[in-house]
Amino acid sequence: MKDDGGPAFPMPHQDIDLNGEFVKFGSPGMSLRDWFAGQCLSGHIAWEGLEGIDAELIAACAYEMADALLAQRAKKGDE
Repeated sequence: MKDDGGPAFPMPHQDIDLNGEFVKFGSPGMSLRDWFAGQCLSGHIAWEGLEGIDAELIAACAYEMADALLAQRAKKGDE
């Protein structure tokens, strides 16, 4: 299984009082890999725009970059 970097932006589960009714609220967050890929995608679109975009190629490149970022992050942890 590919390293997803763990959760990004998790919100711990907690009970929230909504007018006397307690509701469970929280989120595990997205994976750090997904967040990195989204940042790469945003940068690409800001730089190149959407005209003539090959969505599948750009998505694959975004995840390739995210994987490289996670690999570099793991290397930094080994130093």
